[in-house]
Parts: sequence; structure tokens; C-alpha cells
Amino acid sequence: MTILQETATPPLAPPRPDLGRATDELHRLKEEVSRGPDAAATRRQHAKGKLTAHERLELLFDEGTFTEIEPLRRHRATGFGLESRKPHGDGVIIGWGLVHGRTVFAYAHDFRVFAGALGEAHATKVHKVMDLAEASGAPLVSLNDGAGARIQEGVTALAGYGGIFRRNVRASGVIPQISVMLGPCAGGAAYSPALTDFVFMVRETAQMFITGPDVVQAVTGEKITHNGLGGADVHAGTSGVAHFVFDDEASCLEEVRWLLSLLPRNNRELAAPVRGEDPADRRTDALTTLVPADPGRAYDMRAVIEEITDDGEYLEVHEGWARNVVCALARLDGQTVGVIANQPNTLAGVLDIHASEKAARFVTTCDAFNIPLVTLVDVPGFLPGVDQEHGGIIRHGAKLLHAYCNATVPRISIVLRKAYGGAYIVMDSRSIGADLSFAWPTNEIAVMGAEGAANVVFRREIAASPDPEATRERLVKEYKSELMHPYYAAERGLVDDVIDPGDTRRVLVRSLAMLREKKADLPDRKHGIVPT
Repeated sequence: MTILQETATPPLAPPRPDLGRATDELHRLKEEVSRGPDAAATRRQHAKGKLTAHERLELLFDEGTFTEIEPLRRHRATGFGLESRKPHGDGVIIGWGLVHGRTVFAYAHDFRVFAGALGEAHATKVHKVMDLAEASGAPLVSLNDGAGARIQEGVTALAGYGGIFRRNVRASGVIPQISVMLGPCAGGAAYSPALTDFVFMVRETAQMFITGPDVVQAVTGEKITHNGLGGADVHAGTSGVAHFVFDDEASCLEEVRWLLSLLPRNNRELAAPVRGEDPADRRTDALTTLVPADPGRAYDMRAVIEEITDDGEYLEVHEGWARNVVCALARLDGQTVGVIANQPNTLAGVLDIHASEKAARFVTTCDAFNIPLVTLVDVPGFLPGVDQEHGGIIRHGAKLLHAYCNATVPRISIVLRKAYGGAYIVMDSRSIGADLSFAWPTNEIAVMGAEGAANVVFRREIAASPDPEATRERLVKEYKSELMHPYYAAERGLVDDVIDPGDTRRVLVRSLAMLREKKADLPDRKHGIVPT
């Protein structure tokens, strides 16, 4: 006998959505995410003179090339009302695109969402794009406009910053890292930009400080504005934190694009050559009138750089800070070079604490990214004074010495006029490893100026003379003729050649071409100990 068993009817599965409707829903959601929380938030951003994160990314990247990832991510925090506020993206946009046709990664804070504050999900997104940039060997640009750690998430947010800092350090000298300050940056958030290679700031809207004006006033009694404490001009001219400053976001981001064009993608590549129509063997006869023969007369070294470089174009780094030394990226016959030059227009071009730090950092950055170094020397020495000595000019000057001695890229120095004492040695002399050293026929290379040397060497003879001034003048001339004539260093092999100033560009271009395949190895070590 057959027993029929009653079986339950399986529940009907929910109807699968139509792919077209699902796709339409996806586009609607992404459009909503792209617009931001609400139109009022966008209006408030624009009212402050600031662009939205998406608008900034459009200016940074070649048109239509930016690819966003993780736009739908949400935080998972609870408490303090966070469980009811879970906007997509969590206040940061990450992805990659092309800048002048080359891949660049970026993240941009969206101030409209939690004021750009960093929480766990926000930090995880930033970690992801940083890891992708390092793995891909491509530059990373951060567009900073955030209120620091998200207080409601507590220590989790702080740990997120720790992960960013660790990645900044790991990628240092591996890929170019550029921070663009477009809004407030306070507390621990200020340290990530400080760890990167270049910092851009926009006047009025961008500030950086560890403790804000309210805390400063409460602790010290000092009353100061946000811009007065950590504005763009403060960091460009006083603290040295900012390398570049601009009046608006559009010009700032355009300059970021130019900087990226001058840099290689990573430390294993050379910067892409961009050859124009400026002849490699163009004479630079204008230098004979730009630079006075009298070593005591000032002139603007930037005019010399303009005369030498391709089409007179260069990008000066730290223009407003430590003006007695000029650091600039430029091209010679299409190849990127780093130029370090004393500036006789400011403090006669002496080296002091800030100038030494500025130049040392620039030399190290160029060396890390395979950018040859051209050093233009016109230096009377180190700045004397109690403040300089007590402020540590010895260890700060040693930073520049360490940077040059450690650099393995092609290194060429040219002595234009005076080069005295330890400052001559530090400014990439042959004795510390310059591959080639040239000098103009106006060069004076010596321990010190002739007047000072005569006062020391012939002190007793001058004092015993019936006419000390006449004796001093005669001995100064003798000292100059014997130890400071233009060919003294060349005769002893400390200068490779004395050249016509009109040949400066041609000599540099040919020398750099010869040194392009230079190979130089450092000793096997974990790392050197940089003077601090």
C-alpha cells in the first residue's frame, strides 16, 4: 500500500529586482552621494570661498579621469546620535585619476559631512588609498579640509590617525606625497601634512595648529586669531611648514599639477622629460650684467636661475621662508633639476639656522626622487651671533652637510663670486662629493674675506706699522693675489674648470647628460643618523 505524504509548499522567494530598475536605483544613489548631504551645506561651503571635495578633484585631475572607490561606505559607530546619522562616504572621497596623463591617487575631505572629521570608517578609506598609492608606485595628494578627530568616536578616531602617520612615514622617499590645505587642520591632524614632502596652503581659509586660539588663550593668556596663529602666511614665512601659498583654490590646484609634472612617479623612476624649444647650448651672456663683479654688491639670484633654466621657468619651494637661500625645481634641456642657491639680496646670502634646514630638506627630497642637484654658490659664510650659536647653528648647519654628503644623484656646483669658510664646504664643494665643480672668473674661494684674513694673519705687522691703514691695504692686496685669485682653486684641482658665465647653461646641460647614468652606492646600513 502506498502512503501519500503531504509536503509543505515552499515559501515563494521574493521576486528578483529587474536589472534595469536596480541600475537606475544605483545611479540615483550615487548621484545623491555626490551631491552631498543637502544643498544648504554646499551653499555654506561656497559662501566661505571654498569648493566642494568633488569640485576640487575635478580641478586636480585631467578632465573625466577620476575614479572614486568606496563612495557608499558608512560608519558603524553608535552613541551620541551617530546611529541615526550614517551618510555615505563618511566625509572623505578617495580614488585615482590622471594628472598630465600619469596616475595619481588622492583623498579629499568633504567638510559638508561631519565637518570632514575623521572616524574609523573615514580613516580606513584613507588607509586604503594610501596603500594603493604605495603599491602602485604613484604620487598621493591629500586635499585637507577637516575638523580633526571625530570626538564621538573617541580613541578609535585617534587610532585612525596613527595608521595614516605610519603610512606617511613608510611611503616617505618612495612616492611623492603632497598635502593641500584648503580648510582647518588642528591637533594631531596637522602631523600628516608635516610628514609629507610638500605642503600647499590657501590664504584666509586654511589654518594649521596643534592647539587652537581658545586653548592658547586659556593656557598662556595670549589672544590671537585663527589666521594669526596658523594661517597660510604664518606657515609660509615664519614656521616654514608651508612650501607654497596661494590666494584661491583654483590657482593652488593648478600649481599642484605643475609640481607633479616636475616629479617622478616614484623613487625608482626619473621625472618625465619635457623638452621645449629652448636650445640646450643657448648662451647666457646676460649673466655678466646681472651679477656684479664686486662681491659686496647685492643682486637677485632668481634672475640667474631664470637665465639658466628652460624658458626661464622654475618653481620656487619655500619662497617666503629663509629667503637667504633659494630652492627651486626647474628643467635643463627638458630634465628636472633641483637648484640650491645663496641669495645675496637677503642677508648677503649667508647661511643661518633656517636657511640650512630649508636647503637640507630640499636636497634630501631631490635625492630621494632621483632629481639632480645644481648648486649656485655666492656665500660669505655662516651668520655670526649669539642667537645663532645658542639656537644650534652647528647642528642645523650639519643637516645641510649631511644631506649633501648622503646624496647620490648627479651633483654640480658653480661658484659665482665669493665662497668663504665652512659655508663654501657645505654648499656642495668637491671635498664633500660634488661630481663636478665649476667657477666663474669672479670667484673668490678662501677661508674668509681678504680683509678679515689680513687682520688675523698680519695683525702684529699692521699694529707695528707707522701707517696701519696703508699697511693693511697692501697686505690685503697681497693676500688676494696669492691665495684668492680666480684660478687658485682650479690650480689645486678643487674646481674642475673656470668657465665663461655665458657658457653656464651649456656646461650644465652637457655635464648633466654625462652624469645621467651615474651609479653611487651608500654603505650597507639601516640608515644614517641625521643631525637634529
